[in-house]
This record gives sequence, C-alpha cells and structure tokens, in this order.
Amino acid sequence: MNPKLLIVDDDEEIRTQMKWALAKDYEILLAGDRPDAIGKFSSEKPASVLLDLGLPPNPGNPEEGLAALSELLALDRFAKIVIITGQNEKEVALRAIGAGAYDFLCKPVQMDELNFLLKRCIHVSQLEKEFAVMQSLLAGESFEGILGGSPKMRPVFDLIRKVATTDASVLILGESGTGKEMVARAVHNKSERHKEPFVAINCGAIPENLLESELFGHERGAFTGAHIQREGRIETANGGTLFLDEIGEMPAALQVKLLRFLQEQTFERVGGREEIHVNVRVIAATNADLHEHMADGTFREDLFYRLAVVQILLPPLRERENDILLLAKLFLQRFATDAGKLELAFDTDALRALNKHPWPGNVRELENSVRRAVIMTEGKRVTAHDLELNGNGIKINGAVTMKDAREVVERQMVQQALRKYSGKITPAAAELGLSRPTFYELMDKLGITKEAA
Repeated sequence: MNPKLLIVDDDEEIRTQMKWALAKDYEILLAGDRPDAIGKFSSEKPASVLLDLGLPPNPGNPEEGLAALSELLALDRFAKIVIITGQNEKEVALRAIGAGAYDFLCKPVQMDELNFLLKRCIHVSQLEKEFAVMQSLLAGESFEGILGGSPKMRPVFDLIRKVATTDASVLILGESGTGKEMVARAVHNKSERHKEPFVAINCGAIPENLLESELFGHERGAFTGAHIQREGRIETANGGTLFLDEIGEMPAALQVKLLRFLQEQTFERVGGREEIHVNVRVIAATNADLHEHMADGTFREDLFYRLAVVQILLPPLRERENDILLLAKLFLQRFATDAGKLELAFDTDALRALNKHPWPGNVRELENSVRRAVIMTEGKRVTAHDLELNGNGIKINGAVTMKDAREVVERQMVQQALRKYSGKITPAAAELGLSRPTFYELMDKLGITKEAA
C-alpha cells in the first residue's frame, strides 16, 4: 500500500491539483482547516503532512497554521510536516522549523523538489519508527546486555537469575559465538560479588607451558625468565569471579591442580610452598562435548562434576529465529551510527537472507557480517550481496559445509509445508513424505515451532 499523505490547504483548487499530482505514489488525505486536519491526522496517521500556514478563519495570518503544527506534533512528535509558504513568509517558515516542522517549500511548489522531499520524509519516518520499536524491544527483551526474546532464551535468563544468588560453580555450554562470556558476566553482575573483579582466561589460547603460571602465578626464580614474583588470575579474582573459557582445552596435568583448588579454595604458586587461600567463584565454558572427552580420558570426570553444579546451555542462533532480525537491526544501528551512515536499512532480500542463513558462527558471525556490510555498501540499503549471502541464505564467498547447505534446504521445506497447511503436522509431514515422529524430530533439530513457521 502507498504511504498516506495529508494535504492541508484552505484553497480547494490547490488541494485538488496536489492530489492529482501525487496520487500515483501516495494515498491522499485532504483537509481545509485546522480541526479537519487534526481529525484526519488522528484517525488516519499519515506518514507525512503538507501544511499551508494560511488557514481559516484568518488565512492572511500564519498563526492558525502554526497552531495546527503544534497540535499535530503534540499528537506525534516524530511527524514529518513540510510547510508550504509564500516567498514573503520565509521568516515565518523558519519559525515553523524551529517549532518542529521537518522542512519548508516556497510557492509555487516545484513537483520534482516536492517528490524528492516527500520520499526523504517517508524514509526518515520509517527509520525512526523502526528505531523506536527496537528500543522498545531492547528494553523488554534484554537481560544484562544479552538480547533475546525467543522462547529458547527465557530458560537461560531464568537460570542466570537463580544461580547468581548462590556461589555454586557454573558450566556454560554452547557453540562458538553464542555469547558464553556474556552469560558468565551476567551471572557475576547479578551476584553479591558484582563489585569485585571478573577475571577471564581462555584456556585454549595460552600455551600449555604458560597456562599454569597464568592461573596460579609464580615465585621469583621458579623457571627461566621468572625474574619477579607474579600473581596469577586466580589470585587477581579474589572476592570475585574467575571465568575459564574453553575449559575442555585444559591439559590433564593442570586439571588435577584446578580440581584441588575447587575443593579447598587454596593453591600454591608455581615454584612456591606457601599455601594461599582465596574466595573465588568459578564459572567455566566450553563448546566441546565434555562427555566425549571424559570417555576418551582427556577430561577428568571428577572435575566435570565439580564444575557443572549448574549447567547453562546456550541455544545456537539458528534455533533463535525470532532473534536473528532483532540482533541484525541492532548491529546495523550501532555500526551505521559509528560510520556516519544513519539512513542505512536492510532491503527485503537482505532480511529474507538473514533469516535463511544457518549462522554456524552464531551471534559473532552475524555481528561481523553486518559490520562488513556497513563498510562495503555504497547505497542507503544493505543488500543480501553486501552481507555476502544469496537469496537462499547461502554464503556467496567463503566456505559452506554440506551440513550447512542441507540445513538451509530442510528448514525452507519444513517451514513452507507448515505454512501451507497452517501449522498442521499430519498433512505437512505427508507433503514431505515423512512420518509424524520423523517430522517432529526434524522440527526439533532445526529449532522450528509451528508458530514461528
């Protein structure tokens, strides 16, 4: 549907001319005085308004038009109102701009100029409405900086609230890029330790021969290059929270020392004999299957149960369908603001591609894709190509696995079948040649609900 445009002018002939000139691109509403304009604006909520300041009962005076402007803006402070003014009324028009009008045009109006200005009004209005909706969503669907309104994120938020009130060890499980450190910080921030340090260390990013010293510290002369005594991360986190990311990468020998620390809350620095006592809460995270590591002997079972007093499982982004566009628009807003490209928005194909892509790299991949698109796009609309996605959500450049491609096709077919039969499982399963149990299993694997389809 065409956007609505309200034309307010006391001259019926001018109103008619403007209507015929703009009717192709807009749904035209007409008003000849202030009460009529206020009534139509309230009921129809047009995207933009063309307002002549000379209105009855005194068309030779701009005060009635300025009063109409004030009332319209009181109804919607984001209203895009363009003032139509005579050549000798520019000072009045500038008063109107100061009062909140979007712009002004002098009579006689040039249609090319008017069309350009109206398109800009509509575009800016849409951006502001999207921004307002997003701010509302952020206020209602964010938790300690973690954004998500999908059903699969609500249990995560509930668990964070519950476990934050205790000192129990927490194990956060999830694929790479799902936001495990953000969850760890949320637990810390909601706990009584929130004023104390939050210290993070990636166990997979530090060489094995240095990890022990990083965690427990060392005494002077403990090894070559140890010229001074140094506190480790555990000591630095005293009173607060220690976050051990990629705990599955910790060497077996070091697991024994960590287990003793978890049991006793005491440790010795490398090369030291003094027993040091600290009060530290430990939160660990991994994207690995620790049960497999326990089975092949690379991860201690007793350490697992000591760490996993409470487990928080983060769903992958592909199972959070309702959150994909919300996150994408948030990232676009953030990066476009930083780049000075305030008018950027996703086009329809980009939105479709964002929803279809399986996002194997999860939130981190989505964030990086939007950041790159903002840098590379040359227009005012971010396209699927800017995101390096095609219409089916498959990466144009870069590797895509058979598993990724298969999931995209499966997701598309399941969602189409559910939409075709209004969410009814039996005919949807028959459409794809599947049994009901198999269809349910496929929906569960892909994280698809009847409502989301």
